[in-house]
Amino acid sequence: MPELPEMEAWRRALNDPVSAFPISKAGPAHIATLKTFDPPLATLEGRRLRGVERRGKRLLFPTADGELVLLVHLMTAGRLKMLGAGENGPKQPAFALEFAGGSRLVLTENAKKKRAGVWLLTPEAAAEEVAHLGPEADTLDAPTLAEILRNDSRRLHPLLRDQRAIAGIGRAWANEILHAAKLSPYALSTDLDDAEAERLADAINNELARGLELRERGASDARTYRVHDRLGEPCHVCGTPLARIDFEEHTIYYCPECQTGGRVLKDRRLSRLLR
Repeated sequence: MPELPEMEAWRRALNDPVSAFPISKAGPAHIATLKTFDPPLATLEGRRLRGVERRGKRLLFPTADGELVLLVHLMTAGRLKMLGAGENGPKQPAFALEFAGGSRLVLTENAKKKRAGVWLLTPEAAAEEVAHLGPEADTLDAPTLAEILRNDSRRLHPLLRDQRAIAGIGRAWANEILHAAKLSPYALSTDLDDAEAERLADAINNELARGLELRERGASDARTYRVHDRLGEPCHVCGTPLARIDFEEHTIYYCPECQTGGRVLKDRRLSRLLR
């Protein structure tokens, strides 16, 4: 799933192109992708976008007149691309905007289940749509993070992924951050001392900045992730083979030496099969 580094890289890349020309055609949109019907998409035609904003993992495209906001959530498999005039694109995009001059913004979703979403909202409705999100992960300092940890007793991996607590981090970057902080994904947030909380805050800022820099340069997952999706590969710090914990909906990757003191954590899916 695209997370803060990926979404911020897209925001920066799309900001100028989408605001350069008025929208000449809004749509088509897959019936599962478009989540609103009033106002209709055609209301965008003839208007100019002000640029692109980001809130957590969502992108917001406000119109220059301040009357509408197009909100996009890519979920797991959604992808955005700006096509130049005459450039070939997907025959059936999940969503598309065409601009005067011929450029197009297209959303694709290569998945059986269409989970990506597009909403056309008033600014007030858009604000309500993102009101539940916590502070942006890349703005957290150590005192703010320490307060979040004290007030929410949970294991670190699910806490980092909870958008109501901290906005922008998902499965992959939680793996990278916890490895950089040398903390177990199973550690309880309320058990962290001041030094560990500060180490986690530094890891969040440093890892997200590293990810953004790489994504802006067009780096692939293989070049970007040092822990995530690297089962059995040597840890880049200590050389220990990286381990994995499988759940039904997500997977955690970690280093048994750097993060858990040599202890291999129980694989929940395998444990159920062996009962």
